[in-house]
Amino acid sequence: MNGHTLVPHSYNYDLIVIGGGSGGLAAAKEAAKYEKKVMVLDFVTPTPLGNSWGLGGTCVNVGCIPKKLMHQAALLGQALQDSRKFGWQFTEEVKHNWMTMAESVQNYIGSLNWGYRVALREKNVTYENAYGEFVGPHTIKATNKRGVEKLYTAERFLIATGERPRYLGIPGDKEYCISSDDLFSLPYCPGKTLVVGASYVALECAGFLAGLGLDVTVMVRSILLRGFDQDIANKIGEYMEEHGINFIRQFVPIKVEQIEKGTPGRLRVIAKSTKGNQIIEGEYNTVLLAIGRDACTRKIGLDKVGVKINEKTGKIPVNDEEQTNVPYIYAVGDILQDKLELTPLAIQAGRLLVQRLYAGATSKCDYANVPTTVFTPLEYGACGYSEEAAVEKFGEKNIEVYHSHFWPLEWTVPSRDNNKCYAKIICNIQDNERVIGFHVLGPNAGEVTQGFAAAMKCGLTKEQLDSTIGIHPVCAEIFTTLSVTKRSGENTLQAGC
Repeated sequence: MNGHTLVPHSYNYDLIVIGGGSGGLAAAKEAAKYEKKVMVLDFVTPTPLGNSWGLGGTCVNVGCIPKKLMHQAALLGQALQDSRKFGWQFTEEVKHNWMTMAESVQNYIGSLNWGYRVALREKNVTYENAYGEFVGPHTIKATNKRGVEKLYTAERFLIATGERPRYLGIPGDKEYCISSDDLFSLPYCPGKTLVVGASYVALECAGFLAGLGLDVTVMVRSILLRGFDQDIANKIGEYMEEHGINFIRQFVPIKVEQIEKGTPGRLRVIAKSTKGNQIIEGEYNTVLLAIGRDACTRKIGLDKVGVKINEKTGKIPVNDEEQTNVPYIYAVGDILQDKLELTPLAIQAGRLLVQRLYAGATSKCDYANVPTTVFTPLEYGACGYSEEAAVEKFGEKNIEVYHSHFWPLEWTVPSRDNNKCYAKIICNIQDNERVIGFHVLGPNAGEVTQGFAAAMKCGLTKEQLDSTIGIHPVCAEIFTTLSVTKRSGENTLQAGC
């Protein structure tokens, strides 16, 4: 389609994007490049405790950005402890101030919110802080926070509404518990905290709260990090337990009661065993729910235009061009069925979609070999298949797993966590030992994983890894010297450099 075509007279806009998060904003700004008339509708429904935020979506406001900054705060606490062994002397007591950290993080997020609004204005994208809801073919109703409604029409629509945290549906959950939507702007230190859930959100938050010196307990229904490599997930759990985080396994809360109001107050949590009738009670200052997220698709009028969703999950099935069953309506991001929920993926999918629609491009978003990192106290970077998924897909006899523990040089002087870090690659024997799974547990895991992900896109093999010269002395070099296979049962513990 020609980049300079006028909006058909029957429509107000070429493209209306519902959701001003990573995917929606990327698509809107890309469409503006081709001189399309674009509108973004973004509205944050306040949390049960009344919290909301600015333009930019989950990642910027209540996800990746504040999470990584608070994880960094915890790492700095560990670095302070390590520094004594490196000769740094300080006499004053080191303690953490939650309010200083939260305010600094929120100030940075505020600058990002402003930056997004400016970018849309500069690109002539119309932005409305209003809730979008389909009311008929090619027509959407936008309702602002004062309840004022307006109708707009567009030739095409992009749904990029993302997800919000799930609640337990038990007495006291919405009244007294918080979610990740509340945590990063909490105006007081959470104190003794119960984190409910085993998701990456649960473990990341539990990790940095403990790293800031708080008493943290994680209540887990079943396994840790469902969908991730379970060998690694269990190592993460062990490391967290060794570093003072309590785990209550195979229990779920059935009631949360307020004992005392305050900032923080005091709460009583009553929980039931998942494998019997045992009931336990515990007292905490804060209860953080991180049991999963639900797609924001059920209250945007999709039934009015016939867009099909998965009734159980609310996710939207799309074809390989992010098109729903209604040809003029597309979707990107966390709301897609059977796709990874990652910010960079939503951004890539949104941009490529717009380039196909308005610039004659043909490239489609590649949802395979997408790298990701879990920012638990011991960071976990992964790309490609987990060991379980590789066995299921290719058969145990057709894969070779190479692995090793390692000890970062920086940790040797403070003499901590020897042989807790771990490297593993999964190779397809039938395909020239091509690397189909990459897993690293250690410091700066995201930085390590990113480069190897590019190599995997290029068809990296074990032989190519072995012929790569390592950089000494860094953690990533372990991947150039992996020799022990899992099936051999040989020792993987490292000694010396």
